[in-house]
Amino acid sequence: MTTLSPSTASPRAVRFFHRGAVVSVADAPVTRTVLDWLRDNRRQTGTKEGCNEGDCGACTVVLGELDEAGQLRLASVNACIQFLPTLDGKALFTVEDLQALGGAGHDALHPVQQAMVECHGSQCGFCTPGIVMTLWNSYERHQQTGTQPTRQQLADDLSGNLCRCTGYRPILDAGQRMFDLPAARLERAAVTQALKALASAPALTYAAPTTTPEGARTDHFHAPRSVAELAVLRQAKPRARLLAGSTDIGLWVNKQFRDVGDLIYTGQVAELRRIEQRGEELWIGAAASLEDAWRALVQRAPSLTDVWLRFASPPIRHAGTLGGNVANGSPIGDAPPILMALDAAVELRRGERLRRLPLTGLYLDYMKNAIEEGEFVQAIVVPLAAFGRQVRGYKISKRFDCDISALCAGMAIELDGATVRSVRLAYGGMAAVVKRAAQAEAAIVGQPWTEGTVRAAQQALARDFSPMTDMRASSAYRLQVAQNLLQRLWLETRPDNPLPPAATSVFQLMPHAAA
Repeated sequence: MTTLSPSTASPRAVRFFHRGAVVSVADAPVTRTVLDWLRDNRRQTGTKEGCNEGDCGACTVVLGELDEAGQLRLASVNACIQFLPTLDGKALFTVEDLQALGGAGHDALHPVQQAMVECHGSQCGFCTPGIVMTLWNSYERHQQTGTQPTRQQLADDLSGNLCRCTGYRPILDAGQRMFDLPAARLERAAVTQALKALASAPALTYAAPTTTPEGARTDHFHAPRSVAELAVLRQAKPRARLLAGSTDIGLWVNKQFRDVGDLIYTGQVAELRRIEQRGEELWIGAAASLEDAWRALVQRAPSLTDVWLRFASPPIRHAGTLGGNVANGSPIGDAPPILMALDAAVELRRGERLRRLPLTGLYLDYMKNAIEEGEFVQAIVVPLAAFGRQVRGYKISKRFDCDISALCAGMAIELDGATVRSVRLAYGGMAAVVKRAAQAEAAIVGQPWTEGTVRAAQQALARDFSPMTDMRASSAYRLQVAQNLLQRLWLETRPDNPLPPAATSVFQLMPHAAA
């Protein structure tokens, strides 16, 4: 057996494609954000800082990277919470790039920009660059496929961009108008060639000095390219932070000013970004983006479409990972309730050892889990048989788009005629951890699927949970809504005259941006 040792590669600069050339950065702190680098170091101030926590979309940029087939793939992300070393080997596009893509010389506006002008899509202009970059990403995607988005698809795309003064009607008008103007396409071949050249460099180990109250030190950013290398690094550096999409750690740095020390980045491990069917299971690598992971789930359970499109925003789903969302262990995370309803398990790795743990056994207490030191989530595994049940996901929040849940529920039910053969009821936002409602499930299994059974389950649910009161909802509200969702499940799945999807879903019967 070959024993791997931690990488001894010499630290090198972060190298990425930007403004038509390869850029090298060797002197930025490990946690320097892309936004701060653009504004302070490059003096490119088109990208704005609004919330600095990945919520408002004013800082939206577009990243390009090669997929495993060598094709260029674009995705919008929030520059404010992306650390600069994560750009290594990628392409960075900002609002300044669009002028060069205008199609009629460097003084011409890009069709996206021209459409915003013609449709009066900007007022104060602060949020406009981020909106323009979101629309450009949509423009490029649909030009590639030879399609035009519906108004709803554009609204889905823009769900991560907040506009306080213009309102969204003229912005959506611009999103439709941009396809009527003379086309201006990104020269993908040049970008692809540059990224292929960057891919020949060794895996990134980046080192940068930092000053702390305890004194000066050097922080390291490691970006292994294989699971084996990641496993070795994780054992050698158990105190280092695992970094995936930075949608949580970015806030630790920006808002809590936390010292995160050495980072081990999972985003360059191609194996962990794969999603594939393995035997009778759906295997979702821990570094697969939330967008790709949700797409795979929805392909097998279309009833989850609403939860997918209301999960955070496209830039967060493009950057964040399913493994990170599961490992985070937030009691209000939206993915764990759905995954529990699907009987998901986590595949954990420590060195060369693999073990599986049902997701229901991962969470021990508030923000505490059963992951051992030196261990990491390698994949989330869902049995294909789980998609044979009637599956539902419900998200309750104050805002419809881009908001944190007051509570989220994942439910799955299997009927034998009019009798309940099996049921899974998992809730987030109702306890210190996401968990299943054992007593409510017991009140349903083996019973006729009637309104009387629902009433018994609702009473049992009050014994399963004693939710807290906080800024998002009161305890009484959470319990009542959780009970009401059982009624909704029954209405949608009762054997006699269930509600059709058109009566309960905003998105399920229409094309949408993430398709």
